[in-house]
Amino acid sequence: MRLARTEPTDQEPDIRARPPLVREFLLVAGLFLAYKFGRQAANGHVEEAFRNAGSVWNLERALHLPGEGAVQGLLLHSPPLIHAANTYYATVHFPATALFLVWLYWRRPVHYVRSRRVLAALTAAALTLHLLFPLAPPRMLPAAGLVDTGQVYGPTVYGRTPATDTMANQFAAMPSLHVGWAVMVALGLIAATRSRWRLLWLLHPALTLFVVVGTANHYWLDAIVVVALLAVALAAFRLPRAARTAPARLPGPGAWGSDEGAAVPAYGGGSRRAASGVRAGGVRTAGSGASVAPAARADGGWPAGSEVSAAPGAYESEGRSATFEASVASGPRAGGGRTAGSEESVAPATPVGHVGHVGGAR
Repeated sequence: MRLARTEPTDQEPDIRARPPLVREFLLVAGLFLAYKFGRQAANGHVEEAFRNAGSVWNLERALHLPGEGAVQGLLLHSPPLIHAANTYYATVHFPATALFLVWLYWRRPVHYVRSRRVLAALTAAALTLHLLFPLAPPRMLPAAGLVDTGQVYGPTVYGRTPATDTMANQFAAMPSLHVGWAVMVALGLIAATRSRWRLLWLLHPALTLFVVVGTANHYWLDAIVVVALLAVALAAFRLPRAARTAPARLPGPGAWGSDEGAAVPAYGGGSRRAASGVRAGGVRTAGSGASVAPAARADGGWPAGSEVSAAPGAYESEGRSATFEASVASGPRAGGGRTAGSEESVAPATPVGHVGHVGGAR
């Protein structure tokens, strides 16, 4: 029986699950190009974009969402902080997502395939919304009374005239792919790693949300909508069961030069802590140590609950060598030979019909 866990192991990645590199490079590059050109294709709907912006702003007030100006007010007290937020918005979005995919491809191929599919589906859904629902960001909406921090403090990735901006579509605020990709990066790394600190990856989408709202590039609803789309994509593309539940294995080299650890079995009468080199039937091989909690023997040798600590030595199914020593914890021995609460060191007896040799050689 193998114990199971839901977190990834530290074993080498399964290269059989890794897609061909050239194909994946072209596929991911196509995804980014589709994102850029798709946003530009939705450009030019100026009147509709401002009309939708007014509707979104009024809906947020009806839902009693906090005003975006409250977040921006935290930034306006410090020009260096505003500059840092603008830099984060302009430079982190693409590189962070690209590095995330590269690391998954190399170290967690199964997780990579799923994450790439989720990101592709999310981006396609976002581009569809950009075409169907052009939206001016809050920095352009007079009713919001917000500052365009990119233009005032810099740096910015947008031109001064949104309607004629050939570098980016400034009317593609709904939904926010900055937030959507950041959330996917965090969730993907949490699922693909086993560090106790992995939940700290959630700081990336939290900081991204603070930045996109504080710089007045997105509304709260832009983030809410993209998280809902991401949830649908994650539900549609699930990890294979083998990647979600992996057998628990102990690290460490084996006794015979193997790099794999031994599976951890469960025993009815106790527990066994084993490194590699355990032979079938529970017999310990030469050259390694084990701590075994044995069950009661039929002949009364050791009772259930006693603990044996074995030093390295040859221990075969027919007998053991003279170098084997046992330290027996408390527990009465059948026949009165062992008293409760006492401790003794026992040298092994030579099995009947066999002769033990010093050094473990037989």
